[in-house]
Amino acid sequence: MKNTKKKLEDKIIRLTISSDQKYKEGNFKGSLEDKLEVKSLLESALCDKKTKEALKNELTRLYTSKFDLIYDHKKRIDDRKRNQIINSLENKSKEKYLSGDFKGAIKALRRSEKYQ
Repeated sequence: MKNTKKKLEDKIIRLTISSDQKYKEGNFKGSLEDKLEVKSLLESALCDKKTKEALKNELTRLYTSKFDLIYDHKKRIDDRKRNQIINSLENKSKEKYLSGDFKGAIKALRRSEKYQ
């Protein structure tokens, strides 16, 4: 069981890095597909708190910027407001995905991750 969870964690991290690379290369559809796979893996029964924490650390590493306004904003809002923003951005991502705007969809999804 422990080995299975480690493989899941490795796969989630690998897909996250792959998504980031694809995003930087302009392959927005591929980046979005990787993010959606990560999201489905996170919702699986095998995913535990340790795996989610590893993903959060990886996202922090990938998205760290000297001037991060979202990080500053996140410190000032409560959990309810943060969850509202995340849900709003995820819904926006779904809408853009359904309309074929993969660039807009992945941008909204990446922004929602920064609030987590």
